Amino acid sequence: MLKVLHAVIHFAVRILAVLMVLVILWGVADVGYVMYQRVVAAPFLMLTVSDILVIFGSFMAVLIAIEIFINITLYIKHDTLPIKMVIATALMAVARKVIMLDFKDLDPAYITAIAAVIVALGLTYWLISYKPPQPVKQDER
Repeated sequence: MLKVLHAVIHFAVRILAVLMVLVILWGVADVGYVMYQRVVAAPFLMLTVSDILVIFGSFMAVLIAIEIFINITLYIKHDTLPIKMVIATALMAVARKVIMLDFKDLDPAYITAIAAVIVALGLTYWLISYKPPQPVKQDER
C-alpha cells in the first residue's frame, strides 16, 4: 500500500513539474508583453521608474518559478526536499517583495517584519551552508 502511495505522490510531483514549465513559459511571454507595452506607450521608448519596477517584478516572478521547478526536479531525482534551495527560493521571493514595495505607504511594523523575515532566512541559509573549519594536521617529525 505504501509503495502505491509513493507512486501516486511521484506522479503528482511530475505533473507539477510539467505545470511549472508551462507557468515559466507563460511568465516569459508575460515579461515580453509587459516590456512591449511599456516601451511603446507614450512617451515612446521611455521607461519610468515604476515601469522598470514592474518589469523587474515580472523577471523576478519568472526566476522564482524557475527556482521552484529546480526544487521539484531535485525532489524527483533524489526523493528528498532540498532545504537549502527552498530557503534560497524564499529569499528570492522576499527580495522580489522588497523590490516591489512602495515604502511611502507602509507601516513601520510591516517593514520591520519583512526585515525580520530576511534576517531569519539569511541566518538559516548561513547555518545550513556553514561548514566548520577542518583542523590542520601537524607533520610529525
